[in-house]
Amino acid sequence: MNALPFLLVALLVMTLAYRYYSAFIAAKVIALDDARITPAHELNDGQNYHPTSKWVLFGHHFAAISGAGPLIGPVLATQFGYLPGYLWLLIGVCLGGAVHDFVILGASIRRKGKSLAEIARHEVSPLASLVGSVAILIIVVIALAGLGLAVVNALRESPWGMFTIAATIPIALFVGAWMYRIRPGKISEASVIGVVAILVAVFLGGKIHGTLLGNALTLSREGLIVSIAVYGFFASVLPVWLLLLPRDYLSSYMKIGTVFALIVGVFIVAPELRMPAITEFIHGGGPIIPGKVFPFVFITIACGAISGFHSLVSSGTTPKMLTKESDARAIGYGAMLMEGVVGIIALIAASSLWPADYFAINLTPEKFQMLGLSPVNLDWLQQEVGETVAGRPGGAVSLAVGFAQIFSSIPGMAGLMSYWYHFAIMFEALFILTTIDAGTRVARFMVQEFGGRAWKPFARTDWLPGNILASGLVVFAWAWFIWNGSISTIWPLFGTANQLLAGVALAVATSAIINAGKVRYAWVTFVPMVFVSITTLTAGWLNIRDITVPQISNPKTMVNGYVTTAFLIVMMVCAVLILVESFRRWYRVLVKKEFVMNGEVKNGDDPNFVPPAYGCS
Repeated sequence: MNALPFLLVALLVMTLAYRYYSAFIAAKVIALDDARITPAHELNDGQNYHPTSKWVLFGHHFAAISGAGPLIGPVLATQFGYLPGYLWLLIGVCLGGAVHDFVILGASIRRKGKSLAEIARHEVSPLASLVGSVAILIIVVIALAGLGLAVVNALRESPWGMFTIAATIPIALFVGAWMYRIRPGKISEASVIGVVAILVAVFLGGKIHGTLLGNALTLSREGLIVSIAVYGFFASVLPVWLLLLPRDYLSSYMKIGTVFALIVGVFIVAPELRMPAITEFIHGGGPIIPGKVFPFVFITIACGAISGFHSLVSSGTTPKMLTKESDARAIGYGAMLMEGVVGIIALIAASSLWPADYFAINLTPEKFQMLGLSPVNLDWLQQEVGETVAGRPGGAVSLAVGFAQIFSSIPGMAGLMSYWYHFAIMFEALFILTTIDAGTRVARFMVQEFGGRAWKPFARTDWLPGNILASGLVVFAWAWFIWNGSISTIWPLFGTANQLLAGVALAVATSAIINAGKVRYAWVTFVPMVFVSITTLTAGWLNIRDITVPQISNPKTMVNGYVTTAFLIVMMVCAVLILVESFRRWYRVLVKKEFVMNGEVKNGDDPNFVPPAYGCS
């Protein structure tokens, strides 16, 4: 089956979804209004609240939400065949993920850029906020650990990738200073400088192998963890315009540029999808994902279709920098569609490999032998990329091979497969790392909000000692998980936690819509909430029954089994409690006609009562 028709259909459907469905949500559900003053203007402090150009903020938002999920998830889900993943990526992103990101962003900008937990306190109940704060903090730490682990695995002993990614930090500092201090408002100048500098860094990175600098940047696993932790701390503490915003903005050029280059490559090469549409593993027993296609395809793909982590960015850094409300449509809905395109491209790249080669790369040699398959092009692929790629599970290596195979098949690119493979490895690491910096800052906001309930000064985001302490706590937490964990302990937690958070965020968004008196539009978030909650809770239970509990009986995996089981149970209980609290709030509004505004109960039957605007109860 040729990949080109699948890509064309995906691009057409997403274009129509943005043109019509996002416009409907913007006008009817959120009612975006540029006459309203956004938090960026109202609370401008030059640190966290800062009016930002629409496309610069789009770059930051896309870079912040685009982590491992849209790259690794579709690759691992290819085990089931290309069709299940393709359908979920397409339907999920248009009706679930993009809606999720957009409505939470709308709710946050109407609440002065407050976090999801704070929105839940107003729109659902104080109990939902308290439970949500605990659950969200646990989830975001686990998510950052999962993302950080992927970066460590991709960059370990890779001086080319380390050089390029390290170079983006001083480049971003210079670009930030240029845009906001040296030549304020000259975004085009800063963009040209930054993009050219990054391209030079990519080129130079390929020249340092074997040099003193290359040896210095060949870091061990532990060295990488420390380096990423130090970077995450400073990205969280420094003013947002100085490092986080320009770095994510510049990284988005590489991300989006590479994705568009791959789209063009698919159009030119028109690769064959060699993986069957549906494999024998949809019924379970697969070598990569042990469960059945339902519900595990949804949990595995995760961020490419819908991601709860995105609600933390949509209620974290982004709403604090939105210049006008109408920008939220392109940033909230549009950026998620772009992530869906990334997922589709990753699925095509993985499916273009021969099935035997795909499994040979993503399984240990012992597990691969049990399948009874014989590699087809594996020896040639290893010779072309200049590395041994067999027996390197996790999805990143097979994705890089798929990308390199597409690029090197473009006329004039033959013989450059090694270059494209290493470029893809670096691209994947950069893709993920920009989520860690924004995620750490979002988690810092949450810690300060939570701590501010006990001591109000701690909640001030412009108070440096509070910023340093909160950032240090967050970084230590996720770095500890990476240091002591592995793929087998962190990734199952990450997948389930991420989707549970999406269900919680959609429940909060549904509450905001109902509280605003727009019950007829509540289906926009209610339907995806029900689907995501059912699939994720089912997957969580199956993970406990079939994966984590059996680990407890094995002395070698007993500790991991206990920890993973405990975290899964806590997260699932928290999610269920928030869903129950949401249903209780809906009952009070829809049946008893009670609205809670500023701590007072208002009667909706009162002819003088005016329901609050979306996100402003």
